[in-house]
Amino acid sequence: MTDEFKKCIEACYLCAAACDNCAASCLAEEELEMMRECIRLDMQCANICRLAAQFMTLKSEFAKELCRVCADVCQKCGDECGKHEHDHCQECSKACHLCAEQCRKMAA
Repeated sequence: MTDEFKKCIEACYLCAAACDNCAASCLAEEELEMMRECIRLDMQCANICRLAAQFMTLKSEFAKELCRVCADVCQKCGDECGKHEHDHCQECSKACHLCAEQCRKMAA
């Protein structure tokens, strides 16, 4: 497995963990209505990141296509989380944008 694959797989798993943490933390926020879209995208992003990492690990012929979709979801999730000032949202935004960048490289 190449270093690029390893970097992308690692970025996917770190992003999934950041998204899970963000979703759980958002649920504890007082302004829950304001966090609704953030939580929704966190859940989708965490799932696609784990799936993309799994497909890369399996050396699936669909890994590149999945990475392309994963990059789009990560970008959207990162953009949404970036709108919120909470630490968990800011950390998630960074993880999402890094993962989007790595997935774009894999999809190229």
